[in-house]
Amino acid sequence: MSPARAADPADGTASEGDSAVEPLVFDVVQISGFLDGIVADYIERSITRSENAGSGGLIFQVNSTRSVVDDARLVELAERIHGAEIPVYAWIGPSGAKAHGRVAQLMATTDQLAVAVGAEFGNTGDLVIDDALFPPAFVEVADALRDGTVDEDSVLELGLADRDSPTLGFFALDLPGFETTIDTSGDEAVRVPVSPVRFSKLSVFDGWMHTFASPAMAYLLFLIGAALLIFELYTAGIGIAGVVGAVSFILGSYGLGVLPTQGWALALLIIAMVGYAIDVQTGVPQLWSVIATVCLVIGSLFLFDGITISWITLLAGILGISVSMISGMPAMIRTRFGTPTIGREWMIGFMGEAADDIHKEGVVMIDGAPWKARVNRTTPIAKGDPVRVVAIEGLYLEIEPEEGGARDYRDMRGPDDDAGTETE
Repeated sequence: MSPARAADPADGTASEGDSAVEPLVFDVVQISGFLDGIVADYIERSITRSENAGSGGLIFQVNSTRSVVDDARLVELAERIHGAEIPVYAWIGPSGAKAHGRVAQLMATTDQLAVAVGAEFGNTGDLVIDDALFPPAFVEVADALRDGTVDEDSVLELGLADRDSPTLGFFALDLPGFETTIDTSGDEAVRVPVSPVRFSKLSVFDGWMHTFASPAMAYLLFLIGAALLIFELYTAGIGIAGVVGAVSFILGSYGLGVLPTQGWALALLIIAMVGYAIDVQTGVPQLWSVIATVCLVIGSLFLFDGITISWITLLAGILGISVSMISGMPAMIRTRFGTPTIGREWMIGFMGEAADDIHKEGVVMIDGAPWKARVNRTTPIAKGDPVRVVAIEGLYLEIEPEEGGARDYRDMRGPDDDAGTETE
């Protein structure tokens, strides 16, 4: 295929007046965050899509400091890049971007590598990819990059890149097959691109799942989900807190499963939540709250192997959970079940309705609000049947059918209460 506008093979600049042939499209794929299974699959799909579309080349725009896929999967990706039917390039940018660890190893297998101003490449660690998949220049300096990094200047000095590429545009302009033209309409001639560039990134769903697998999100979602589920244990029925808690807990568990989580630290977080739940039930912080707080701190600090969570995230998780569990949640429980005006003495003798079939425990509606209840006899109560509250026992209402109750609620009242009732 002849390039559009008969580009000069020396500089890739199109000449005016030549036959107009549609220029090749170049693809740019953004890779950020940890290289997990979702990103790994995305890399493979992107190569296949570019091959099928006949792209002039595929450029990875990289800002990633760690790979959380196993070594075998990483080698598969390196072989896929090395054997691609189109050129594959890597640009570490923009400024502040980093390519470290096994991500740096993977990007070193591309046809050309470039580092933006203020970006870093290196800290590769021990190589897990075969030397045959790397360019000779990288193999020569691999030992220096094992524990060190290079910037936009030193990457040229070491021969890992052949030109400055401060921006993605500058990098793309001189790629083989990338067509440009000279714009002389201004005071100075300017080289402008002709080849179209097509940008792509993870789909919305994959992007969300990739975000949930980040250390901060996985950690916070796990703790928030567990806390909301504990709160739901002390409320009647299944509410918004339970649904949100379950979803958060599942997403947080997914993230922890993807990341290099240390099992013993995760076990400490679970012990912490159980300990808090025990004291929430008593309504007063006791020994279990102390044990739970210690487990929460240690488990949070050592949750991930080789990954450090920011101190802001740690403070949000540790302080947020400990304060809510020691102070906030017991106060809400006492308000919900412990005050005379909301949940206690006035309810004895009150009539309500079964919200569902109750054999031993269930939910009843009292004055329009749902309450957990226990029936004080073996006779089941059908949904919709009227019931009477005869006692308050802990977080449960003790109820009986309207007719044929095993105990009379009036026996639980003093003579003054009866006299007051008769007077009324």
